[in-house]
Amino acid sequence: MSDSLLVSLDAPITCPKCEHGFSLREGFAQQALEGIEATSSETLSRLREQERVAAEKRAKAAAEDKVRELAPQLEELRTQQARERTQHEQKLAEVQKQNRQLQAEQLELREERQKIQDEKEALALAVQRQVDAKLGEREARVRQLEQERASLEKAELLKKIDDMQQKLAEAQQKGHQGSQQLQGEVLELAIEEGLVRSFPLDTIEEVRKGARGGDVIHRVLTRSGQQAGTLLWESKRAKDWSAQWCAKLKDDMRACGAEVGVLVTTSSAVPASWSADQQFGLHEDVWVTTWGAALNLAQVLRQGVLDVHRQRVTSANKGEHMEAVYDYLTSPQFAHKLKAVYGAFQKMREELEQERNVTLQRWARRDKQLQSGINELLGVAGDLQGLAAQPLPLLEMEKDKDE
Repeated sequence: MSDSLLVSLDAPITCPKCEHGFSLREGFAQQALEGIEATSSETLSRLREQERVAAEKRAKAAAEDKVRELAPQLEELRTQQARERTQHEQKLAEVQKQNRQLQAEQLELREERQKIQDEKEALALAVQRQVDAKLGEREARVRQLEQERASLEKAELLKKIDDMQQKLAEAQQKGHQGSQQLQGEVLELAIEEGLVRSFPLDTIEEVRKGARGGDVIHRVLTRSGQQAGTLLWESKRAKDWSAQWCAKLKDDMRACGAEVGVLVTTSSAVPASWSADQQFGLHEDVWVTTWGAALNLAQVLRQGVLDVHRQRVTSANKGEHMEAVYDYLTSPQFAHKLKAVYGAFQKMREELEQERNVTLQRWARRDKQLQSGINELLGVAGDLQGLAAQPLPLLEMEKDKDE
């Protein structure tokens, strides 16, 4: 490579003697220069090829060095991408789970709406049968009951919709059913509003949440403002009837001194002894009614309390103590107290009977154990006397009856 010469044919040449200028294409060196040009072109091609090969090698080596240098970063990037892909899949699965929960809640809401609609249609059919059986003067009252029931269901449905919308919004933000307590509150509020609207002269008191004593205390007042008696209202909105409701309501009646207790339930949660179309009745000394007949029953019970109050006032004006004692002995308060005392004695007797049975079982078990031990001792003494082939008075366990 050091012997190669690259010269252009048009390069100017100056004669050292005459200083005449000419190009290499002219004169005596043209043929030599043509050979040199060919050699230079070939040499230039080889140089370019060598330079290209060397450049490719350098580029390949640099690329390999760069790959080796970036290999840890590439591996870390791949690990990070895999981790991000896993997190993305987890988030996607969580979102899908939330969507499934949301769809389940929406389906539950639809089913609940359908159930409410079915109950509404069933109640409407029952009311229609009652309307057909009543006289014309009952039609206005039945329509009023229908409006109250519709407003109750509408208020309940609107509250349920609001609650469900709030739950759906919370589920979308955080990733995260109306309840039975809500239904009870709606029914309790409807009872209170209905009593206030129907009996403006009386005192209607709401029992504080968490306190014992039913849901609403209805104090019946005369036109002169005297208290004639007290009705205790309890609302139960459930699917099935519970035998504990009446006992609890009677305890609450004794606690607040109410003469009459009324338990308002739904048409599906009534005593099993009722007929299919029965709307109210006296069950275990407590009035049980559905919401459709509650206000009508309230008017009848209120009138009964006023009648009893008039009789008591009349008896008090006579000044006869025996009649006052008789009124007290025949009053619901005395009956409730007497039944409470009887219930306490009955419970004590049951506990005593249980203790007696347990004691008899324990005595029989110990008697059997003692008899088994005595029989074993007698057998051992008999075996020893048999081995000795003679009587052993000291081993006699039982004495003769003659002695």
